[in-house]
Amino acid sequence: MTDDLPDQLRRLWGVPLESRLGRPAELDVARVVGAAVDLADRDGLSGVTLPKVAKELGVTPMSLYRYVGSKDELLVLMRDFALGPPPEISPDASWREGLTLWAYAELDVYQRRPWLPQVPVAGPPSGPHQIAWMERALGVLRDTGLDWPAKVGTLMLFSGYNRNTALLFQELGEDRIEEERRYGMALAKLIDPERFPETAKLFASPTFQTPADDYAFGLERLLDGTANAIAQAL
Repeated sequence: MTDDLPDQLRRLWGVPLESRLGRPAELDVARVVGAAVDLADRDGLSGVTLPKVAKELGVTPMSLYRYVGSKDELLVLMRDFALGPPPEISPDASWREGLTLWAYAELDVYQRRPWLPQVPVAGPPSGPHQIAWMERALGVLRDTGLDWPAKVGTLMLFSGYNRNTALLFQELGEDRIEEERRYGMALAKLIDPERFPETAKLFASPTFQTPADDYAFGLERLLDGTANAIAQAL
């Protein structure tokens, strides 16, 4: 029964609102959200305004309020739409393999749509795509022995790591690896091994000379922590 659903949830899940007599609507929620996502893909999140979305659709800005209640609601709808479906994970995969695949898939979405992690978090997952991603991760954790709070906490931890990583990459820019290399080489010339012996060893090591997959290292630590929680739950 969906009669008492809030309008925002109706729009997120594509539940029709009460029908009205008269001409069929020239727009629908999907077209409005699709136009907004296209704008964000092209111009970034700052390029999405209701007047610009209306212009893309050839309608007046006021007419959009029939389909989205506010700019904040539009962002919620865009986030779910842009996230898309979760990755397929083999039922034979271990929880560690499944969670690794899930994490890399979410990070990939954030990298393909850099504006997506910039959307403010407006509450728990509520749209069909967000729920699908949650369901996939919960399925991976099904037989781990973790209780529900631990499973939810695990999802928040991994998703938060992805979001923060994507934002950090954006701040550092595409040339971050080369910048890190130059940074390490310059400091290696300045640091006195007698005063900073361990730091001098760090900057003399290959760490800043070759690209390092910082994301993979952090992800492995999260997986190790999850394994420890699972071992305690069994």
